[in-house]
Amino acid sequence: MKKVLCILLCAVTALTFFVSCSNSKNAVYKDGRARPSSCGSLKVVDGKLCSQKGEPVMLRGVSINGLVTSEALLNEELFKELSKDVGANLFRIANYTYGVGIVGYCTGGNKERHKEDIARAVELAKKEDMYAIIDWHILRDGNPNTYIEDAKEFFTEMAQTYSDYNNVLYEICNEPNGVEWEEVKSYAEEIIPIIRRYDSDSVIIVGNPDWSKDLYTVSDNPLDFDNIMYTFHFYAATHKDEFRAMVKTVSHYGLPVFVTEFGVTAASGGHPRDLESADEWIELLEEENISYCMWAWSKAPEACSTFKSNVPKTSGFEKEDYTESGIWLLETLEKRNSL
Repeated sequence: MKKVLCILLCAVTALTFFVSCSNSKNAVYKDGRARPSSCGSLKVVDGKLCSQKGEPVMLRGVSINGLVTSEALLNEELFKELSKDVGANLFRIANYTYGVGIVGYCTGGNKERHKEDIARAVELAKKEDMYAIIDWHILRDGNPNTYIEDAKEFFTEMAQTYSDYNNVLYEICNEPNGVEWEEVKSYAEEIIPIIRRYDSDSVIIVGNPDWSKDLYTVSDNPLDFDNIMYTFHFYAATHKDEFRAMVKTVSHYGLPVFVTEFGVTAASGGHPRDLESADEWIELLEEENISYCMWAWSKAPEACSTFKSNVPKTSGFEKEDYTESGIWLLETLEKRNSL
């Protein structure tokens, strides 16, 4: 009997140790926010982003301004601060295809290093119980078909790698510009089946013309796939009532909208800041249950950046290290997460 009890005690101890180690590996924040640990893989129901059980969720987070410029911010300590202290449940990983002042993934960039950075960001988001958007960040290339063969290879690998992850969403073309919706739609109709071949149900977010601000055209001719959302981008000092009216209208008609990028500044990312307009935008997005991601979680010397450019640290940020844009973010998330 003593021998049996000893064996049972050892088994219980081992199981407790295993559970303890498993729980310590990934943070689980029971803070009332939509988290992968509580909401699982997301899906689109009746035009709204929902949990695995079909309950509406809100994602509120940040976007880096590029893997090359923000690589140092992809560290464990900062992800913990972002998730637990700042209160974000979403991290957007902007992978430039062409690049703006820097090489891009498709234009001489180190593809393996880019993919390693993406993997690091996804794993850190997973560990800190956050969702992650893998963003194919077209901008200066304009037409997503310009590098469609690269996109096919990229999303094949991403879908194969992350098909079992419940925290990954795919954004397949950031800001198409200089093209019509028909060209963007044809691109999406090639890329989406590639992702679905390996990842049958993750949310896929699609950009649209005019730097992802042409939702009326999309609503007239949407894609015929499940779990699809359409991105909308705004910068508060540039895009105001006319664009808010559009977002509200298409949302009421059931178009699934996701604001994967917004700033409190002018569209250039520079001054002026318009925090009053930004507040109006957030009020609308909260009313319509539209998730959002702020540009930019960055130390670049731009008004849109959350951190002051002369702060040398890459984690352990205090309030005085944040720009006016960053302080607005802190205060906005604190307010919205407490409602």
